Amino acid sequence: MEQLEFFDVPSPCISVCQVNNRGYCKGCFRSRDERFNWLKFSAGQKREVIRLCQDRKRRVLAAARKKQLELAFDDEQTPPQESLPL
Repeated sequence: MEQLEFFDVPSPCISVCQVNNRGYCKGCFRSRDERFNWLKFSAGQKREVIRLCQDRKRRVLAAARKKQLELAFDDEQTPPQESLPL
């Protein structure tokens, strides 16, 4: 038996409507179909979309942190360049 819903599930949209290279919104991390069909989804479907968006956001942030750490490590490993006399 499904729980009664007293309130609609709010949209995760944060008004950053740009798409990344995988087709997900950079603001809310929804796919095109998830954005276009939001109003047609049941409350359960909307909660599942929000869960998927949270997972996508975690993966994007983890990849960004990994890239930042790699860049910081590379900077530490690169010896400083000495200026050559002219």
